Amino acid sequence: MDNLKIVIMDVDGVLTDGKIILDANGIESKAFYVQDGTAITYLHRAGIKTAIISGRESKVVELRAKELSIEDVYLGIHKKLDAYEKILKKHNIKDNEICYIGDDLIDLPILRRVGFSVGVPGAPSEVKESVSYITDAPGGYGAVREVTEKILKSQGKWNAIISRYYS
Repeated sequence: MDNLKIVIMDVDGVLTDGKIILDANGIESKAFYVQDGTAITYLHRAGIKTAIISGRESKVVELRAKELSIEDVYLGIHKKLDAYEKILKKHNIKDNEICYIGDDLIDLPILRRVGFSVGVPGAPSEVKESVSYITDAPGGYGAVREVTEKILKSQGKWNAIISRYYS
């Protein structure tokens, strides 16, 4: 984990609890856990990039990603490895410098390649058996925050993050 340069996340089931809410007009809404958003900000402060690769198109996700300054956002991607390869090239990074957080079978091709692969408790057994780490917190309820703290503590960057709150 010491060499991780980017954290790539799925959305539904990782950044959200996996529920998709549609109103009578077909307007989608999602709930995002504020501490996961704060964690993404911490990653950026520590010099670690973030990215999203999701199988679904979503205006809500676009808005949340913009709010969190997530530069690389790939939505409606059914072959996630294609987007993953674009991220590798764009940032000139290697597989072992990447953390990927996923929750379903579509994430397996990436989870099997990255340096630090993460699943969530609600993931199917095939995902859980393929990852380096399974979060205690469920997707949409602090899984990204948990992984962020683990990475930043491993890299010795956590104290710099929290020190600003002690002064």
